[in-house]
Amino acid sequence: MSRGHCILSHGFESGPDATKVTALAEVAQRLGWTHERPDYTDLDAMRQVSSVGDVRARLQRLLARAAEAAARGPVVLAGSSLGAYISAIASLQVPVQGLFLMVPPTQMGPMPALDAANVPISVVHAWHDELIPAAEVIAWAQARSARLLLVDDGHRLNQHVAASAEAFEALLRSL
Repeated sequence: MSRGHCILSHGFESGPDATKVTALAEVAQRLGWTHERPDYTDLDAMRQVSSVGDVRARLQRLLARAAEAAARGPVVLAGSSLGAYISAIASLQVPVQGLFLMVPPTQMGPMPALDAANVPISVVHAWHDELIPAAEVIAWAQARSARLLLVDDGHRLNQHVAASAEAFEALLRSL
């Protein structure tokens, strides 16, 4: 019997087999959660829409999967960078039990500013993120009383995949 379902969304120009979402999938599996890693690479390639592809279509793809999963039971959304952004925004429209956001952008061009449902939120961010200033994410997390892990790394969190997986495990165990 599954505890619930995790949808793990990769970052821009990454993929469903990316290191971080793969590490999160392993945690979910070990803790008895089903999981999926949607592939957004076709939408990321749509540079005629924006420099980061078709973000609205990415959000719609996640919303459809999350709504379907929520009809069956508890859902947790997780993602990295653009995947974190769409996970947070989707939580406003689909009931979720929790959110796990790695290096979330607080702004996404013409899209709404980062916002999220009032659910348990865990954030991992890098002090030296070259794309998203740590101060913006700290303020965002503080306003929501989110768990926040700040690490000595850059945007890709290459040196903190294991720490990110541990933070995800702590979130799932707390639900």
